[in-house]
Amino acid sequence: MTADCPRIRRGVRLSHDAVRNTPVVLHPEGVLILNPTATAVLELCDGERSLPEITALLTDRYDAVRPEQIRSLLDRLADKQVVEWT
Repeated sequence: MTADCPRIRRGVRLSHDAVRNTPVVLHPEGVLILNPTATAVLELCDGERSLPEITALLTDRYDAVRPEQIRSLLDRLADKQVVEWT
């Protein structure tokens, strides 16, 4: 991937599952249940912020944030067609 600004793909929605009381991603292939950290990452994926910017913002909120962990999460979500790189 040559670009470095992730965004949530068209047709994918970050939502809240009232039954499970947890954040979820609704996408054409199904539903993903998110933990709080993954939710925080996706909330910052607007296609404008780069990976280093997202990492810096998360470092302010969480201890021990590592760029490679965020990149790994985003790569897995890209494989599932949830995010894309712009």
